[in-house]
Amino acid sequence: MSPEIGLLLWMVGALAGSMVFFGVVVAPLVFRALPADAAGRFLRAFFPNYYLWGLAGSLVAAATASVSDWVNAALCLLVAALFGYARQGLMPQINRARDAASAGDREASSRFQALHRLSVLINGLQLAILLVVAGRLIW
Repeated sequence: MSPEIGLLLWMVGALAGSMVFFGVVVAPLVFRALPADAAGRFLRAFFPNYYLWGLAGSLVAAATASVSDWVNAALCLLVAALFGYARQGLMPQINRARDAASAGDREASSRFQALHRLSVLINGLQLAILLVVAGRLIW
């Protein structure tokens, strides 16, 4: 395995691992350890950083992949674009819907649920793409 492939595999693994760690450990723990309003405030502060971490990590991975494999580079750029969309487009909509739901808007509650499901689906898609990149690197 060449050093650039090893480095890219490490980057993709670190990004995918951090995504899994958030979903499996951090999010459930926050909701168990904190009251609902505090958990919500924590996650609202956490997510911009989470998305920025993912965006930066996937852009660096794309740049590293571009040296040897345009398909992996393109896949990493897709992951980056999805992080950018989630941070700049989806997250503000989720926050507005959550605020409106907290103010008693029943329609906003269902809108929040739908947007939250979309964010989870995007995160799952990103993770799947990163696993494809890792598989392509290993085989």
